[in-house]
Amino acid sequence: MMDGAGHGVRYPWASAPDAGQTIEVAEGVLWIRLPLPMKLDHVNVYALDEGDRWTIVDTGVKTRMTVDLWEDVLRGPLWGKPVGRVILTHYHPDHVGMVGWLMERFGAEHWTTRTAYLTARMLILDVEDAPSPQAVQFWRDAGMDAAILDKRLSERPFNFADLAHPLPTGFTRVQQGDVIRAAGRDWDVHIGGGHAPDHLTLWSRDDSLVIAGDQILPSISPNIGVHPAEPLADPLADWLESCARLALLAREDHLVLGGHKLPFTGLPMRMHQLAENHHGGLSRLRDHLATPRRASECFPPLFKRTIDAGVYGLALSETVAHLNHLLHAGQATRMRGTDGAWLWQTTEQGA
Repeated sequence: MMDGAGHGVRYPWASAPDAGQTIEVAEGVLWIRLPLPMKLDHVNVYALDEGDRWTIVDTGVKTRMTVDLWEDVLRGPLWGKPVGRVILTHYHPDHVGMVGWLMERFGAEHWTTRTAYLTARMLILDVEDAPSPQAVQFWRDAGMDAAILDKRLSERPFNFADLAHPLPTGFTRVQQGDVIRAAGRDWDVHIGGGHAPDHLTLWSRDDSLVIAGDQILPSISPNIGVHPAEPLADPLADWLESCARLALLAREDHLVLGGHKLPFTGLPMRMHQLAENHHGGLSRLRDHLATPRRASECFPPLFKRTIDAGVYGLALSETVAHLNHLLHAGQATRMRGTDGAWLWQTTEQGA
């Protein structure tokens, strides 16, 4: 995690809107903050004024509190006008959780990338009462802490359906190079990756606004994780490619509206930081792997704080992502340890 303050990143607003309220960040663009029941305790969503209706970008999780807050916002700052369209930046539950609710409430259209729609719908429908064999194997392969593993084996796992409203069939596909008209502006679509596949971002042609979801955040690095469904994935390669490509678009005057934290300016510097955070982590990890280690023994070179149980799963998935990146680059190898977990070690090329 990195703090962007003092490195060209600036925050035009010192605080977020209160619950049930909005801040107009530009003409016809309202910032709404919703609570999350997790370590990162909020998500930002945006309402784009279309005259007789609203376009909503991202939606929060499905909880009673979120529903009540949406009711307050719809009646109050959104003036009782209907929601005509929901744009989803990526499939994670804090962004997709209320898409179905808004669609059913207003008959709203759903616009997103194909990958985001299909992944969200699949995960919302896929309810598990116990950890899958694939998840258990993934945790064992990574050398998960024994106490945390035992606890997970005895509990019902998290399911997307716990925090996401059912997602109706049907969506409008958004792709790289599309132009979306919203809030009196033309927005260029640029697709990122790494944090989530086919992550949608919107860049206004008419002013300096960028709606970035979790692809670009100001003072934290988005999680880049590997999961049991694709244990050899290399999302870090997607992340670094996206950072390099999106950095070419970045201007100092861009006002970036992210999915978390505060809107900010200073995008060129931030794009550099988001890439260098991981280049630095990879360098430290290569040194750390001079001695063979399990993934669970590789937190120190990657994280600047103690990893407790609340963030252990995210940290482990991100550690595996860095190890996989070294593996695919030929800079690390892995072999089974005596306990069955993978032991990772730097190659001569990676040294």
